[in-house]
Amino acid sequence: MRGSAFGRAYSAVADAWLRRLVEERDGLAVLAVGGYGRQELCPGSDLDVLLLHDERLDVDAIAERLWYPLWDAGLQLDHSVRTVREAVAVAAEDLKGALGLLDARVVLGDEALGESLIARVRADWRELATRRLPGLDAMTAARHAEAGEVAFLLEPDIKEGHGGLRDVTTLAAITAATEVVEFEESVGRARDTLLDVRVALQRTTERRSNILGLELQDDLGRELGEADADALMTRVAGAARTIMWQTDDAWRRVRSWITGPPRRTAVGRDLELGHGVVLRDGEIALVDRDLAEDPAALPRVAAAAAHAEAPIERLTQRDLTLSAPTLVEPWPGEARDAFIALLGAGDQTVTVLEALDQHDLITRLIPEWAPVRSRAQRNPFHRFTVDRHLMETAARAEALTRSVDRPDLLLVSAFLHDIGKGYPGDHTAAGVHLVQVIATRMGFAQPDVELLAQLVGQHLLLPKIATSRDLTDPATSSAVAAQVGSVNTLETLYALTEADSLATGPSAWSPWRAQLVDDLVEGVRAALGARTPKPTPPPIAPPPGPPPGQPQVEVRGDTVRVVGPDQPGLFATSVGLLSLHGQDVRTARAASSADVAVAEFDVEPAFGKVINPTEMETELSAALAGQLDLDERLDERARAYGRLRAASSAQLEPHVLVYADESPVAAIVEVRAADGVGVLYRIARTLLEVGLDIRLAKIATLGHEVVDTFYVVDAQNGRPPRADAVARLEPRVIAALL
Repeated sequence: MRGSAFGRAYSAVADAWLRRLVEERDGLAVLAVGGYGRQELCPGSDLDVLLLHDERLDVDAIAERLWYPLWDAGLQLDHSVRTVREAVAVAAEDLKGALGLLDARVVLGDEALGESLIARVRADWRELATRRLPGLDAMTAARHAEAGEVAFLLEPDIKEGHGGLRDVTTLAAITAATEVVEFEESVGRARDTLLDVRVALQRTTERRSNILGLELQDDLGRELGEADADALMTRVAGAARTIMWQTDDAWRRVRSWITGPPRRTAVGRDLELGHGVVLRDGEIALVDRDLAEDPAALPRVAAAAAHAEAPIERLTQRDLTLSAPTLVEPWPGEARDAFIALLGAGDQTVTVLEALDQHDLITRLIPEWAPVRSRAQRNPFHRFTVDRHLMETAARAEALTRSVDRPDLLLVSAFLHDIGKGYPGDHTAAGVHLVQVIATRMGFAQPDVELLAQLVGQHLLLPKIATSRDLTDPATSSAVAAQVGSVNTLETLYALTEADSLATGPSAWSPWRAQLVDDLVEGVRAALGARTPKPTPPPIAPPPGPPPGQPQVEVRGDTVRVVGPDQPGLFATSVGLLSLHGQDVRTARAASSADVAVAEFDVEPAFGKVINPTEMETELSAALAGQLDLDERLDERARAYGRLRAASSAQLEPHVLVYADESPVAAIVEVRAADGVGVLYRIARTLLEVGLDIRLAKIATLGHEVVDTFYVVDAQNGRPPRADAVARLEPRVIAALL
């Protein structure tokens, strides 16, 4: 007999025994409390019993007839004798006492007396919830800090750990206190899994221990019908992560309920984030969208939740679970952009991905995810299950995106580098094949697919060579350089190595190992020589014919084309107006000939708004003539949406890199800064102020950060800019963004 069935049977035996020991009498009741009250007794459980009376004088004699036979039988007994008033007073002062009584049930005696206490305790618990729950929150956090996370420890405490059975009891208590939390069926299934393991553990060891020791895991796996210890621990990890996520989500909701939602939107008002995504009362919600017709909705909602550091509304979670389609090849560009933005949100990446995984939504994006879900890694080197390790690696990679040429490829390779561990054979070889399939489905260009496959295939190369070869031998650096191929690839592989190691555990990135890898990379960098030149941008043909008298705007699908007299500010002003009208610019190209200038923008309507060409033409002419204060309008919009900016975003200092000689036709300016309204406009305006024309702009959003790359020329002659213009650029751009 397993788990919950054992608990019910054992509780029934205890009930029958108690009934034989005491005759049922008025004014006297015996209550089962705590785990005994829930009928979840395990072989080593205490029998928690309350003898309740209404001031009976013979209660001590009755108590002796109860307790001594139980002690004589060798049972662990937690007992008390109280009146209703005394029991209520204890529950009011003692959190543990209150929690036990919330699960109480009458075993024998005066049913009305016992039920009156239970009703009183539960009513008080609900009435005083805002005062009692913060104490329970603190007690829970202290327990988690001491016992650790059940899902990720080699020898977890399946009762007291984070994600253990005690958390299920806590969830039930929170549910009894407030309607903002629901006790979901998935928690009940997870509880039954851990009860199975706890009963088997205590039955096998004949001890009260709740620690799932390494030496016991093979035997317990066989007893519970699992193939081996790895299968058992994968099952335990899956159950514990469900409980852990539900517990953490419950406490987020409770804290918001007690203190009110973050002051980013007024209560009851929606802050539009685009495409039906809104921030409502501190949560991300999706409104007025047909999910079947919007394949990008799922990654877009997830990215918004990560960016706003806000949970996904419960109803939206359910809608996504019921209706979000599985993305097929190729992904629309906005879906890929949103997914990369999710991966670039740092610690929030883990929070949101865990939420998606609890509803089996990651597989809607990456079906290959299923075999690594909760897959255990039973060695002291790895801290996390495979899936959580991949999430953590992406989160750690976010801090390193400024060190690489292609931060999007770093984030994706970090998230997928161990995807092969869920498949037969060598996990690296399997991962190379899988990432080629996944990256192609995501819509990456073939060179990017090949580079992602290379990064996954070589993700162990640097630490392996650094710890096993003579780093002073030039042949070592030359051999690695031949495998890596370019400095840009080396830098990305270096960042992936650090992120992977940090997500693995402290021993994987010790100062000694980090120094060895640093030394190897320096040698390989020298062997490879100069940085790989950046590609020359494709030209855009200037329009034929005489210049129009006023700017003209043409909209074709997601492309906005602006043609007008060649005058300063046409590009920057167009960018500002697009931002003002809720358009996210993905790429931009510009050219001029004689007196004609043209700019093309590939845009995504962030708020579902369609560009009105006539309206934009009017505003563009007014702004260029100084009749429309574009800066003030953008500042107003930035203030309205600045409340949405997460704390982690505010800490990102602008970073400007200038490559003066990596393209024969232009200087390249790369700007990395916190995302926000009007960022691209302020950069473009600054470039204009120092006498530079933009020929190409490529825009990427990585979580809280934007990475904007500009190919610029001298505004006077269309040639690569002079050294003095480039020299004064960096401080001006930084000042414009602060």
